[in-house]
Amino acid sequence: MKTEDVARFRSVLGEQREHVRRQLADLGANPDEDTIEPAGFDYGFADSAQSTAERAKVLATVESLRAELHDIDTAIARIDKGTYGSCERCETPISPERLEALPRTRLCVACKQKERV
Repeated sequence: MKTEDVARFRSVLGEQREHVRRQLADLGANPDEDTIEPAGFDYGFADSAQSTAERAKVLATVESLRAELHDIDTAIARIDKGTYGSCERCETPISPERLEALPRTRLCVACKQKERV
């Protein structure tokens, strides 16, 4: 992969990382902790169906954002190691189109499809 492409992907991943961290903070979750329990819920009012449903929705969103942040951090670490752009399973190059669509991806299309089966 060309040096300028790697630099561009590093920039894109950095922007995505900051965006996800802001989203976590907006939900009351600490972006630097692995706990998924955001602050700001009135636990004394947990018997309300609406409060419980809202809490479950926020927790699911926080969990999803944490997974996305982990993938972004892993991609940045792979750039630092010089392995970015190669499939973690088969070690073949990941197509540029796939990297453009999903810069944090770890697998080529073929390995990702095998994972879903």
